[in-house]
Amino acid sequence: MLTRLFGRPQVPEISPAEAQERQQRGALVIDVREPDEWRTGHIPGARLIPLGELPRRLAELDRHQEIVLVCRSGNRSAQATLWLQRAGFSRVANLAGGMIAWVRAGLPVER
Repeated sequence: MLTRLFGRPQVPEISPAEAQERQQRGALVIDVREPDEWRTGHIPGARLIPLGELPRRLAELDRHQEIVLVCRSGNRSAQATLWLQRAGFSRVANLAGGMIAWVRAGLPVER
């Protein structure tokens, strides 16, 4: 109903601190940027699945595990969150502000 009224489903978003906390509790962090972006710095323990590859790699993911999606600014990961929701994943969230927000929050980055 809301989708029909407002055009698209709500993308659950979380802060960098919440993303880190969820990761520490067992959530999988998926970085949907391209490999060259990944090499410039990523969240420790994150897994790289570029956005363009995500639809064909869904079988690699556990539908019951919590998943946090991240990109540079939060736009591509919001799209990835929607894709996962539409594919039946219910425990997904977008890192609001992406890696830009993560770095600004002073959280660790692996290179």
